[in-house]
Amino acid sequence: MTISLNQLRHAPALALALALGALSVSSCGGSRAKTNANGANASASPEAVQVTTAAAIVRDLPRFIEATGSLAADEQSDVAPNVGGRVAAVGVDLGSYVQRGAMLVRLEDTDARLRLQQIEAQARQAQAAVRQTEERLGIRAGQGFDPARVAEVQAARSSLDLAEKQLGRYEKLIESGDVSRSAYDQQRAQRDLLREQYQAALNAARQSFAGVQTARAAAQAAEAQVQQSRKGLTDTVIHSPISGYVSDRPADVGEYVSTTSKVATVVRTNPLRLRIDIPEQFITLVQGGQSVTVVTSAYADRQFGGRVARVSPNVTAASRTLTVEAEVDNGQNLLKPGQFATVRLQLPRPEPALLIPARAVLTTENVHRVFVIRDGRAELRVVQLGTAEGELVEVKTGLQANEIVATSNVEGLKDGAAVK
Repeated sequence: MTISLNQLRHAPALALALALGALSVSSCGGSRAKTNANGANASASPEAVQVTTAAAIVRDLPRFIEATGSLAADEQSDVAPNVGGRVAAVGVDLGSYVQRGAMLVRLEDTDARLRLQQIEAQARQAQAAVRQTEERLGIRAGQGFDPARVAEVQAARSSLDLAEKQLGRYEKLIESGDVSRSAYDQQRAQRDLLREQYQAALNAARQSFAGVQTARAAAQAAEAQVQQSRKGLTDTVIHSPISGYVSDRPADVGEYVSTTSKVATVVRTNPLRLRIDIPEQFITLVQGGQSVTVVTSAYADRQFGGRVARVSPNVTAASRTLTVEAEVDNGQNLLKPGQFATVRLQLPRPEPALLIPARAVLTTENVHRVFVIRDGRAELRVVQLGTAEGELVEVKTGLQANEIVATSNVEGLKDGAAVK
C-alpha cells in the first residue's frame, strides 16, 4: 500500500482519533449490556399460582336411562249431569280439593219432586188393586197360588165328592135290585154335572189368578217408576266421582245444562303418570317396580321419586322404542299435570365411572374445562361431563384415571401456567 507524505504528517492525530473512537464504542457497548440485563429482569416469568389438587378416581356408580315426557294426572273425570236442568247452586271452584261423593253442582229439583209424588200415588193404587184381587182368591201377600184353596173351588169339590160317594152306593144297590136303573142313571148324570161345575170353578180361579198376576206386574212397574223418579231427584245433585282437584268448572248458577254439558273436571294428582319411550337396546333392563327419579325445570334442584308401574308388551315398530309408564309420588302436590319432566330410570347394575371434584370444572358457554397439573405446570383440558354424585362429577372424556387436577384458583389459571 502507498502512503502519501501528507498522511505521514497527520499520523499522530489519526492515532488519537482512533483511540477516542475505540473508547466510545467500548462505553456504548457497556451501556447496552446493562440495558439488556435490566430488560431481562423486567420480562422474567410471573409468580407461580398456588392451587389445591385432587386425583381423578374410578368408582362404581348407579346407571340411568334418561328420557323426557309430560306429567299426566293419574285419573281425570269430565263430569256431566245425568239429567238436564237449571243450575241452582255450585259447591266448588277452580283449584278446590274435593272428596269422592262431594257435591259439585245442584240443579233445581221442583219438577223432579212433583213427578215423584205423582208416581208414588200411582204405585199405591196399584198395590191396593193387588190386595183386592188376592183377597178375592184367598191369597195372602207373597203367597203362591193354589186353586184348591179358592172357596168356589172348594165348594164345587165337596159337592163332586158327595156325588161320587152316592154314585158308589147306587152301583152296589143296583146289583141287589134295591135301586132301579133309571135312578142310577140319574145319579150318574148328577155326578157328571158336578164334575163339569168343578172344572169350571178351577178355570175361573185360574183366570182370577191371572188377574192377580197382572195386578202384581202393574204394581211392580209402578214401583220401578218410583225408583226411577227417585233417581231422577237424586241426579239433580251432581257428585264428584273421584277425590282430587277441580281443574275446570264451567257451570254457573242460573245456567241450563244438559246431559252433554260438562259442569266440572276433577283430576287426581297423586300419584302422577309419566309415559316415556325406552330405546330397544335397553328393554331387557326394564321391569315393573324399578325406581325412577324425576326432575322438572320448576324444581331444578329437587328430585321426585317414583316407580315403573306399567310396561308395554310390544316395541313400537316406527321408533323401535318400548313405552313405559311410571308413577311419580306427588304427596305435596308440587308437580302439576302437563309439566315437562326429565326422568331417570335406574338400571339394575352399576358401572365404573371416572370422578373428580365438581369445583375443579370451569364452565364457559357450555364448554367444560379442567386444568391437569403436570411437572409444576397447568395443562388445559376440555372434558365431557356425566352424572353428578354429591360433590363429585363424572368425566366421560378428556381425562384419565389418577391424573391430578386443580381444585382451587382455577379461574386464575391459564394453559402452561406455573403452579405450586
